[in-house]
Parts: sequence; structure tokens; C-alpha cells
Amino acid sequence: MNAFQKVVLAFACLAGAANIASANTLLIPPVPEIAAKAYLLTDYYSGQTLASLDETKRIEPASLTKLMTAYLTFKAIKQGSLKLDQVVPVSNAAYKKEGSVMFIDPKIPVTVNELIHGMIIQSGNDACIALSEAIAGSEDVFAQLMNKEAQRLGMANTHFMNSTGLPHPEHYTTARDLGILARAIIHDFPEFYPIYSQKEYTYNKIKQPNRNLLLWRDPNVDGMKTGHTDSAGFCLIASAKRDGRRVISVVLGAANENVRATESAKLLNWGLQFYETPKLYAANQPLQQIQVWKGETEKVGVGFRGDLYMSLPKGAASRIKATITTQQPLVAPLSAGQRVGKISLTLDGKTIGEYPVVALSNVPQAGFVGRTWDSLRLMFK
Repeated sequence: MNAFQKVVLAFACLAGAANIASANTLLIPPVPEIAAKAYLLTDYYSGQTLASLDETKRIEPASLTKLMTAYLTFKAIKQGSLKLDQVVPVSNAAYKKEGSVMFIDPKIPVTVNELIHGMIIQSGNDACIALSEAIAGSEDVFAQLMNKEAQRLGMANTHFMNSTGLPHPEHYTTARDLGILARAIIHDFPEFYPIYSQKEYTYNKIKQPNRNLLLWRDPNVDGMKTGHTDSAGFCLIASAKRDGRRVISVVLGAANENVRATESAKLLNWGLQFYETPKLYAANQPLQQIQVWKGETEKVGVGFRGDLYMSLPKGAASRIKATITTQQPLVAPLSAGQRVGKISLTLDGKTIGEYPVVALSNVPQAGFVGRTWDSLRLMFK
């Protein structure tokens, strides 16, 4: 689990939407009725769930699967095993793939960059097959990489059988896991994320539009991916950024293309309108200087290694009160990043989150004389 995932996990567990809503329910109107089988709305910066329905229910992801295919493609490029200008052979399996395609042809050279655009904008199943073969040799092996990556990201209820999202009994995920994946793409690969906002793409003299209708309807929406099969219904993961905030919606099993866009817009606008996500504390900024015993220095700054954001009802941030509790006595040696206490945040008298605070610098042990003197002082403290 990397640092980003640890922050996501900590924020989601320690300051969930239920705690936020209970702190001041009068400020937040009810979540609008959403015509879908399942949905999820999260804040990108805090990682908190703002609204959900059946977020852990197993569903068929359809072409939302292509987010994981894209994630592994971006990762391969970042690691240097794949290059954007690399020409990829088009196998018969890719050429003859059913469903939505970008119309690659074994007789026409195609690059990784073109395949990425065809996969994201045109939702090309053929592009996914070609990329999976370029990365792993075969789609079956690529599916194994998908599952390994899903596990690493914390997608606990997901299993992939292919790179495209075509139906299979053992190909499934959840709204929560898709939210994790969408957020990881935006965070880990910001250089590729703008592709998700492109409204159309032309390959092999065939122009196809992006199926995400919100790209035309809302200038704040800049991604991400549509999906549809007869069994999955119409699905959409969308993200919108406004006034420095970003929210991500997952809408699954809508009745048609228009409904999935309309319902996603409801969620996005509700989250942006009624919540704010202030940065409560900046990374590596001391919240307090705490006494240290038997150390080369007598005090150490405590705080967070990463920025701390929290999603709150609009106007509530000024009413937050913080209480820091530290381990006592705090005895050297200390390492930067070592947990030394916690901060409790309350809103209108109700606890809305507890977070560990850490030492922001190393504190080596003092010499013999310093340690002995502090031992004597502690005896009488």
C-alpha cells in the first residue's frame, strides 16, 4: 500500500460521510433521488464518501473495466516498458473483437498513443486487446496483472477476466472499487487524465464521439468513462472540478445514455453545491512543539506528513475545534514520521474525525549526561 492509498484509507475510515452528516444535518439537504442500481459520490481531495447506494454490491462493470486497462497502460509507460510512439502489432484477436471498436487494422500501423485515445474516447475493445497484448503478451496474462493491481489499490471486491469489460460470470466489481480506481488514475497519472475530457477522436478516417454526454453539458466535467451492456445497463463514472474542488461520481445500471448523464450530474452538483473541502492542515507544518526527554533537542514539531483535507457542510469549517493529545513522556530517539499522538476534531460539539500526528523530524538520543539528567528529572515529574 503506497502513501496515497494510506491517506485515502485513513480519511475514509476516520472521517466518513456518516460522521460529517451527523455533525450538522440541517445544512445538507437529502441526496437527490438517483435512478440507478447503485451509485457513489466521493470527494477527490479528502477521499470521503458524500453519498452512496449499494456501493459494495457486486456489479458488472462493462466498459468501466477500461479504466484498469488504462491504469496499467499508463503505468507501463511511466516505467519505460511501453512508449507512446511505439508501433503495436494488430492481432486477429484485436482486429475481430466484437462490441465498440476504434477500427484498427493489421495492415495499418498503430501506435500506443493512438490506441490510448481509441480506448478512452472511442471505448475501443480492439484497442484494449492490442494494448493488453503489447504489455503482457496475451489478454489472459494481462487480466492477471489487472487483478494484482486491483488488490494493490485496495479494490477488495473486484475480479477481472478481460481488458474490455465484455460480460463474464467472474468479471465483477463494485461502485466503491470503481471510485478507488478513478481517483487513483487522476492522482497517479495527471499527465494522461486530460484525454478523458476529449469530446471526439478520429482514427482510420473514422470520427467517433466520446459517449460521456456531460462533456457537452457541463464545462466543469472533465472525465471519465462510460460503460454499457444489456446486463449491466448504462453506467458512467464522471468527475467535475469547480472552485478548487473535485468530486467523482459512479452511477451504475441506469436505463439509458441520457439517464446516466442526468443522474450523474445530480450527484456532482449536489456534492459541489452543499459541501466544501478545506485544507485544514498543511504537510510538514508543526501544529505544536512537544517536549522530548533524553534527546539531543528538547522539543519536536508534530503534525502531518501529507496535507489534511476534510469535506464539510459549507460554512462549517470555521466552527471546527481541535485537540491534540500526545504520548507522555515522549522519550528519544524519535524518527520523522513516527506516531506520537493524535488530533481530535469536533464540529458543534460532535467528533468528526481523529487522526494520528507524527514527529516531523528526527530526534537522536542525547549523550550519557543528558540522558541521566532527564532520567532524574522524570523521577520527580
